[in-house]
Amino acid sequence: MGTFGRWATLAAACLLGACQTIVPRGPVEPSQQRPTTRPADRPNIGVETGIPRDAERNRVALLVPLSGSNAGVGTSIANATMLALLDTQNQRVRITNYDTATGAAAAAQRAIAEGAQLILGPLLADDVRAVAPIAKAAGVPVLSFSNDLGVAGNGAYLMGYVPTQSVARVVDFAKERGVTNFAGLVPNGLYGERASTAFLRAVESAGGQVVSLQTYARGPGGVSAAVTRLAAKAPYDAVLIADSGSNAASAAALVKRGGGASTRILGTELWNSDAGIAAKPALNGAWYASVSDTLYRQYAAKYRARFGAGPYRLSSLGYDSVLLTVRIARDWKPGTPFPVNRLRDGDGFAGIDGAFRFGKDNVAERALEVKEIRGGTTTVVSPAPTGFGQ
Repeated sequence: MGTFGRWATLAAACLLGACQTIVPRGPVEPSQQRPTTRPADRPNIGVETGIPRDAERNRVALLVPLSGSNAGVGTSIANATMLALLDTQNQRVRITNYDTATGAAAAAQRAIAEGAQLILGPLLADDVRAVAPIAKAAGVPVLSFSNDLGVAGNGAYLMGYVPTQSVARVVDFAKERGVTNFAGLVPNGLYGERASTAFLRAVESAGGQVVSLQTYARGPGGVSAAVTRLAAKAPYDAVLIADSGSNAASAAALVKRGGGASTRILGTELWNSDAGIAAKPALNGAWYASVSDTLYRQYAAKYRARFGAGPYRLSSLGYDSVLLTVRIARDWKPGTPFPVNRLRDGDGFAGIDGAFRFGKDNVAERALEVKEIRGGTTTVVSPAPTGFGQ
């Protein structure tokens, strides 16, 4: 078994292993505050707030929102990192949590001052912009959970799911299934702009043609007007709707009522975070590409059993960032800089979300599967690759 295969097996084994988890009982303390004694009945699992108590482990900072409007997803990511340390039974990495809701730049400065040699997070693109120059000056790499391509580089790496990859994957699959003429509906804004660019490039690369590409404002009548303009350019075989599952379902219904009953609807990675996507009749038969949910379902069940609630879908990024760190930590001496060159290991990495590797653009290239919404469920119609060729 190759290197990637061994670590793919570890990702699965971590979820199936049994170990004890301590569930946090209260709010996260400020990093300057830490208990002077440790309760005897609480095992040291390597996750805490504040300055680490020992110098025998690699010091890693987790920067996520732990208060404010995004506290739910931030706490879910923090719980996921705790779970990953427990599941790997790791003794070489200590993770300290810092709340970015009170100021991402200040959180990064505290983390670095307290000895962090690697930063996991932040979640939001604006926070990455604030943290990256501080971390860069200190020689500390940043593994962000953002999906904004604009913040990659300058020492910051993106683990988030970017639209360019999911669009390219579903377009390639559609072309293989006989789709030649494509059309697109994309919302105004940065996400729509990047999805549009990815769509045009993907269709050209696949040898198809874009018959029409319409933008719309997310407001009353916006989608309806765009669908009307789109219908004027018919016929087309498939329409990409680069929006959330709910908005895509509304648009798809309009497309089909406007004479496109046989038109194949295509979606993006946004659909994978919508738990009710399969129950939307207008999307029956639609295809979309995303990371695999096979291991995620096991992880979600384990998370729910330990923390008493289901995880946010993005929390798997926290889990996988720890698997990556643990793998590299085998050759990372505590107290020394993080070996950033290891992030470009040719075999890539394995995790809950499948295979991924960082390219020259510092963005995680992911092995994606294509799913079809069919009869109230989602079915994998094109499995994700298990690794990357050399």
